Amino acid sequence: MEGECRAPQARSSGLPAGGGCGENPGGDAPLPGSSGSSALLQAEVLDLDEDEDDLEVFSKDASLMDMNSFSPVMPTSPLSMINQVKFEDEPDLKDLFITVDEPESHVTTIETFITYRIITKTSRGEFDSSEFEVRRRYQDFLWLKERLEEAHPTLIIPELSSHKKQGPGLLSRMGQTVRAVALSMRGVKSRPEEFMEMNNFIEIFSQKINLIDKISQRIYKEEREYFDEMKEYGPIHILWSASEEDLADTLKGVASCIDRCCKATEKRMSGLSEALLPVVHEYVLYSEMLMGVMKRRDQIQAELDSKVEALTSKKADTDLLTEEIGKLEDKVECANNALKADWERWKQNMQNDIKSAFTDMAEENIHSYEQCLATWESFLTSQTDLRLEEASEDKS
Repeated sequence: MEGECRAPQARSSGLPAGGGCGENPGGDAPLPGSSGSSALLQAEVLDLDEDEDDLEVFSKDASLMDMNSFSPVMPTSPLSMINQVKFEDEPDLKDLFITVDEPESHVTTIETFITYRIITKTSRGEFDSSEFEVRRRYQDFLWLKERLEEAHPTLIIPELSSHKKQGPGLLSRMGQTVRAVALSMRGVKSRPEEFMEMNNFIEIFSQKINLIDKISQRIYKEEREYFDEMKEYGPIHILWSASEEDLADTLKGVASCIDRCCKATEKRMSGLSEALLPVVHEYVLYSEMLMGVMKRRDQIQAELDSKVEALTSKKADTDLLTEEIGKLEDKVECANNALKADWERWKQNMQNDIKSAFTDMAEENIHSYEQCLATWESFLTSQTDLRLEEASEDKS
C-alpha cells in the first residue's frame, strides 16, 4: 500500500492518550494520538482557513465522483501526516491507532473546501467496531484541539499552524485578554522547582530550535540555488562538445558526471525538505505551544494563590473561600500531574525525532558525497588511462 509504514516507525508525539486524575480527553471517542502510533498534522498540509463548521462524513464505499479531488505531492515517510499504520503489528496491545490521510477538494456552488480521511482502528472492547472511517475538514481539527485544551489545559497537544477566520467576538477577546493580564500581574508565588526547571528548558529549547529552523531553511535555499546553477552546466558542456571535436568525448564525460551529481544533490535536497525541515519546524510550533501550556498551569496556580491570600486577609466569606480553595487545590494537583506525565513522554519523543532526523540527514549527505566523489574519480581514472594509452601509441 502506498505510504505504508510499520507502527514502530510512526511518530509518537501526537495527542496524549490520557491526562492526570484518570481522565481521557474527549471521553470515549477515538482521538488522534491516543496510542504511541499517531501521525502529526503537518503544518504545510493543513495551512488552510475556512469559514464554515459543517462536517462531511462518508463511509468507505461513499462515492465522490461529482466532486473534484486531488492528490498533492506530499512525503509519505513516518514524519508526514500522510501516513498508514499497520494495526496488526502489536495485536495484543489494546489501544487506538489513528491515520489521517487522503486530502480531497470539494467544490460546491457556495464554497470550496478540503476534507481529510480519518481511520481509527482499535482493539478496545467498549467500541462497537474495530475500525471507523470518517472525513473531516480542517476546522474540525481546530475545534477538537480547542476543546481538548479547555478540558485538559496542561496536556501537550500538537500545535496547528493556522487559525480560524471567524473567532470569538471583540468583547469576548478583550475579556480573555483582561483575565490573562490580571492573572499574569498577580504572578505565581510558589511555583514548584520542577516547573521552574521545565520553564527554563522550554525557553532555551525555543531559542535553539528557532535558530536551527532558520539555519536549516537557509541551507535549503542555498542548496536549491547551487542545484539550479549546477544543472545548467551539463547542457553547456554538451553544446561545447559539438564545436570541439578533439575534446568531444571529454566534454561529454564531464556533462555526464555533472548530471549524476545533480541527481545525487536533488535526492539529498528531497531528504532535507521531507525529513529534516518538517521535524524542525514542527518543534518550533511545539515550543510555542509549550509556553501556552506553562502559562495555563501558572494561571491555575495564580488563581489558587489569590484565594489563599484572600482567606489569609479575611477579605471575603471564609467558608466559601475554603471550599473554593479545596477545589482549586485539586485542580492544581490534577494539572501538575497531567503535565509531568505528558512532559516526560514529549521529551523522549522530541529527542528521538530530532536525533533520527539529523542522523538520517547526515547519512544522506555522506552517501551523496560518496556518489559524487566516485563519479568524478571514475571519470578522471578513465581519462588518465586514455591519455596514457595515447602517449604509448605516439611513442610506438
